[in-house]
Amino acid sequence: RANQQRAFQPGPAQRFMKIGVLGAGQLGRMLALSGIPLGHEFIFYTDRKDSCAAVAGEVVHGEFDDKVKLAAFAGWVDVVTLEFENIPLSTLEYLAQHVTVYPNPVAVAAAQDRLDEKRLFDELGIPVASYHVIDSLQDLKALAPQQDGPYIIKTRRLGYDGKGQAVFSDASQASDIWFNLGEVPLIAEEKVPFSRELSIIAVRNPQGEIRYYPLCENRHQDGILAHTRVCRDSALQQQAESFAKRVLEKFDYVGVLTIELFDCDGKLVANEMAPRVHNSGHWSIEGASTSQFENHVRAVLDLPLGETAVLHDFHMYNLITKMPDSTALLSIPNLHLHDYNKTPAFRRKLGHLTVYPATGDTISRVEALLTTT
Repeated sequence: RANQQRAFQPGPAQRFMKIGVLGAGQLGRMLALSGIPLGHEFIFYTDRKDSCAAVAGEVVHGEFDDKVKLAAFAGWVDVVTLEFENIPLSTLEYLAQHVTVYPNPVAVAAAQDRLDEKRLFDELGIPVASYHVIDSLQDLKALAPQQDGPYIIKTRRLGYDGKGQAVFSDASQASDIWFNLGEVPLIAEEKVPFSRELSIIAVRNPQGEIRYYPLCENRHQDGILAHTRVCRDSALQQQAESFAKRVLEKFDYVGVLTIELFDCDGKLVANEMAPRVHNSGHWSIEGASTSQFENHVRAVLDLPLGETAVLHDFHMYNLITKMPDSTALLSIPNLHLHDYNKTPAFRRKLGHLTVYPATGDTISRVEALLTTT
């Protein structure tokens, strides 16, 4: 590779940078599609064979413990980032010995274990639901008599899109939950009453410049994000931004960070965080002055961040399991379709759409089409 020995020197004078992305799914794909117009190239490293990001850059296939391939990958790029947080910490630390990694491994590690995450929020004064550490079946059985209501039981590591979770409302469920979740360390979270689920997306560059996107209201189905609506001028925006800022500054964080939140009668309770671009920010591609994806690229290259002003009150819908008829969708004004070119599978995210409701029936037309898919 021509640039194998080139050291990363961030700043606006740098052109034609090669950005390495760990993972090669739709988030990596959208990162690349936002960075290519800025003049940069992308190389993806993945342990999976199906790589929908391949249309936007070269893909290197290898295991995350293959130090020979990882060292070569690090030598081909100027900076490394990631599209999902469940990269082994040892991989991130090894790469960091060879190339700049953003966000830094310590920040990513904090989001990989739900117990560590909760303790981080506690340390930073960010409210969370009451929780209990479950290290054994006996711990889970002991929890049942103390409960005043149901608990959400989650694996401490690797859960996403509703996976690795169960509702615990009766002592008789303890054994089934323990075995079904893999007999691994768990965390039991009090099921808090909330009116809606929200997320705050923020971005920070190495100079400490921070930008925030408006709060998003999210609706899930079976644990998977189905619909996001932008909340302009929310009374909770400042509260959410203060939470994000504490985490960003704690880790000297670089890149996009997302915190998922519960609205509990006007007070925010943190659920979890994601050290990456986030599904609830897909609307920003068409709906913000600068998308979360472009701002992440700007951040990891130490470039000035773009404005995050909302251009329209966009809605975002995930397209899951089966793709709807694109002709029918594209007949709706102000609708933008993103097809990830993935093989359909049950509960798999195959694409998303964003739409600006220019007329009163726009949203009902979209939802009617999605319901019949």
